[in-house]
Amino acid sequence: MQEIFTTEAADAISLLAVNGELFAEWNRGAPRHARTWAEASNFRAETGDLLLVPGHGGDVGQVLVGASDPSDMWTYGDLPKRLGAGTFRIANDMGVGEATRAAVAWGLGCYAFNRYTGKPNAFATLVWPDRADRNRAGATVEACRLVRDLINTPANDMGPDELDRAARSLARTHGARVSTTAGENLLYANYPTIHAVGRAAANAPRLIDLCWGDPAHPKLTLIGKGVCFDTGGLDIKPAGGMLRMKKDMGGAAHVLGLAHMVMAAGLPVRLRVLIPAVENSISGNAMRPLDIVRTRKGLTVEIGNTDAEGRLILCDALSEAMGERPDLVIDCATLTGAARVALGTELPALFANDDDVAEALARAGRAVDDPTWRLPLHAPYDRMLRSNAADLCNVSEGGMGGAITAALFLQRFVEPDVPWVHVDMMAWNVANRPGRPEGGEAQFIRGAMHMLLERYPAGGTVPP
Repeated sequence: MQEIFTTEAADAISLLAVNGELFAEWNRGAPRHARTWAEASNFRAETGDLLLVPGHGGDVGQVLVGASDPSDMWTYGDLPKRLGAGTFRIANDMGVGEATRAAVAWGLGCYAFNRYTGKPNAFATLVWPDRADRNRAGATVEACRLVRDLINTPANDMGPDELDRAARSLARTHGARVSTTAGENLLYANYPTIHAVGRAAANAPRLIDLCWGDPAHPKLTLIGKGVCFDTGGLDIKPAGGMLRMKKDMGGAAHVLGLAHMVMAAGLPVRLRVLIPAVENSISGNAMRPLDIVRTRKGLTVEIGNTDAEGRLILCDALSEAMGERPDLVIDCATLTGAARVALGTELPALFANDDDVAEALARAGRAVDDPTWRLPLHAPYDRMLRSNAADLCNVSEGGMGGAITAALFLQRFVEPDVPWVHVDMMAWNVANRPGRPEGGEAQFIRGAMHMLLERYPAGGTVPP
């Protein structure tokens, strides 16, 4: 984080976020030349306005940033890029949470995916805000950058094997253990649906299993959908629908990012991360419509559509997780277009079989500006997954309530007494926003970490 933050700089330029009221207060106390400059520049303290106020020597003496709500963390998200160079110090009075969130937004505003261009970054530096939790902010920025990098990397460099390597790299950082079951070994180990989805690809399907922490601690299990590219299979997607499918491993990226935060914080949990990693490809041995596959749980599934593959690989991972009755299971997936139609691209859909956990996550998400929206596990819709030839179908007829029926499919593989959360996310910014450039995006994990620290306190402050 040295290129983003510094601990001290005597020549740091003061940075003040102002709304109309705070700007009026600034005007009353500012030197005459500064007030004159602001008036001549027509600065109105509107959101996104930026004013570089000259000092007495002609250099920049202060920066004013317009913000309808100066406590909004994203006020600081665009500044590293817009200011471009120099070192700055936030002058606003902030508590621990607000200061830490501001640092996170600054750090995320310093992100650029330039692996294939080699273009150098040009970002300003921030003096750590006085009350910021530096460890928490640093781990959060690292986690979100990891998620973005993994999603943004194209499928030719981010297949199941490369995703496996990313998990092993993270494990080495934190002293975790990783085991992988791949290719035909998936059948011998009884992960038949992971094998069925991924067998047509040149890059072998696999189940990645990362473990960390004291086995005596509560068991926290994270599961991430790792479809490294999704053609749709024999029910092939149109070109427009396939264009962004390098991001279909976004769930896997998210659980690795969240795992980094958990391990960096030293939470008192026995962490397990399960990532079924596949490519949904087309070849002579590809899974076919109306094939029937047997799952790890023993239930048979009729393939109503080969493009509903994410729930198939997740169901075997969920069955594996349930074998040790964890204290909490969270799965993340770029699962359905229906969730995007219902909630848009910026608001992940959350399903949960435990009201207390769902409310804790909602509360945490609101606290850190990382929201989700709960959708119901509406039991009567379970009938829409009926099959005349198998225990259930992997899609519902007509597609109505598609996000709900997908979650209900997954719930068939969850033990009722195990708290379970399913998050259906976009994992992609369709346009640039402050601190959130177009491309792969980390959603939900900041809020999830906030909740996990409350559930499994490790001492210290709760992160932003």
